[in-house]
Amino acid sequence: MRCPCNTGLSYDECCGRYHAGAVAPTAETLMRSRFTAFVTRDAGYLLRTWDPDTRPYDLTLVDLPVQFYRLDVLEVVGGGPLDQEGVVEFEAFYKGSPAGSQRERSTFRRIDGAWFYTAGDVS
Repeated sequence: MRCPCNTGLSYDECCGRYHAGAVAPTAETLMRSRFTAFVTRDAGYLLRTWDPDTRPYDLTLVDLPVQFYRLDVLEVVGGGPLDQEGVVEFEAFYKGSPAGSQRERSTFRRIDGAWFYTAGDVS
């Protein structure tokens, strides 16, 4: 199965390894793996990779009225292997009621060597 994050790799070669416990090397990689977690409804992974300062107590994905199916990364600022902060702008497309897309500019920070999602501005 191809990975939902649109890299062209299989799920196991791509986001599956991060969902299994590997640490994402960049903010973009973390963002892609989080998108895939929305597709696979893996709330535990989303919470584990959410900045402790901004993370919600609980996250329920069971009753989402939409199904995400495509990710386009639009811009990446920082977030590399030597950075401490990064920004990834993307558009996530979904089917459902209603169908459409969500554009977000997400911020990430590194804590003890691991990347975490901090916040996002949705448009």
